[in-house]
Amino acid sequence: MTDVRPVPGRWPVLGHTVPLLRDPLKLFTSLPSHGDVVELRLGPLPVHVVTTPELSWQVLATDADKFDKGLVFDKMRPLFGDGLATSNGELNRRQRRLVMPAFGRTRIAGYAETTMTKLAGELASSWQPGEIVQLDRRMQDLVLTIAGQTLFSTALGDEALAEIQRSIPIMLKYVLIRAFSPKFVEKLPIPPNRKFDAAAARLRDVIGETVVAAREQGADHGDLLSMLLMARDEDTGEGMTDRQVHDEVITILTTGAETTAVALAWFFHELGQHPEVERRFHAEVDEVLGGRPARFEDLPDLVYTHQIVNEIVRRTPPLILMRRAREDVELGGVTIRAGSEVAVSQHTLHRDPRWFPDPERFDPDRWTPGHTAELPKGAYIPFGAGARLCPGHVFAPTEIGIVAATIGARWRLVPVPGKKVHAQLKATMQPNRLPMTVVPRGT
Repeated sequence: MTDVRPVPGRWPVLGHTVPLLRDPLKLFTSLPSHGDVVELRLGPLPVHVVTTPELSWQVLATDADKFDKGLVFDKMRPLFGDGLATSNGELNRRQRRLVMPAFGRTRIAGYAETTMTKLAGELASSWQPGEIVQLDRRMQDLVLTIAGQTLFSTALGDEALAEIQRSIPIMLKYVLIRAFSPKFVEKLPIPPNRKFDAAAARLRDVIGETVVAAREQGADHGDLLSMLLMARDEDTGEGMTDRQVHDEVITILTTGAETTAVALAWFFHELGQHPEVERRFHAEVDEVLGGRPARFEDLPDLVYTHQIVNEIVRRTPPLILMRRAREDVELGGVTIRAGSEVAVSQHTLHRDPRWFPDPERFDPDRWTPGHTAELPKGAYIPFGAGARLCPGHVFAPTEIGIVAATIGARWRLVPVPGKKVHAQLKATMQPNRLPMTVVPRGT
């Protein structure tokens, strides 16, 4: 079997934690040059990272039952509890059976009509010509509001929505430090830890109170919370406890909202940098929408918009998915011992020139059917793969498409001169800032 040595650049005691926090994108982009299976050290802990589509698919799909969730998910368990992001084994399978109907096509179409289209239209109507908006913040506020109203459609959720908008941005700001720091660091009374823990505690409390109140009301309000409370296991007839519903709500909020908001921010940033892409996008939304807000049934006709979404998501995925081997597994000629940490990096795969030529170039045309047919299975996995595919893998692109097209039907968003924008990694690849000028279409 092949020996795997640590990737160059590790520090004593801290391992690769310092280069990982300093420039994670550079580190992960370099991994394929060191092999198909490479070793990073998180503190003293070795983590095997697979760098090919074939091995990534093996870990996430083919041999998924040989792996549990890994270290990063362990560190998030105090926040997520036993939601889908952190649970394992039969509990994960049972919860998935109960949660997935809430993300079915019919339900998503309902959320699109009552929440996504409505709120996107209201935001577009609120802007004034020439106004400079902090687009990254506006998209975060919009997506958190959509998430909150999708979950809680009644006044019961007002307090929860306010806390969501207050606490989730704080948690997302510091989650990467928590996830990749050695265990002793997360115990230190430093500001990132104090702020993260306080925000998480507030959010847990208010969500817990909302779940209990909704259970007592006992009505179906057509929202996600009602679906979760009413869900029953087909085999046993049992539903979820209040604690289990609470954990799934927290998981849905914290894992879905950030990626969607960031994708929307980058969507309009890239349009502002690529006039021809912007022209084609506006031509399509004009033809399909004629100036009105986008609806769920418009999405199949917004073909080029969907290609832009795919290209944005390719460039801004979560950094890493962690797993832990339940038994000895062979990966690419390397024996991974039971209990070892294994990782798949979407960023590594999505920026690999073997699968995405000239990967730093923004090119929605790489997502035409002829090109996508050539991609190996496992090369593009923004929502994971296999039995643990993210439940929001349809919800998120639906939301991005509706919001982007609704705004694009009325406005151009123009970069502010002199304001340099670059990516910074928190929970996802966020813009450091994104001021844009609102310009009416046709001017």
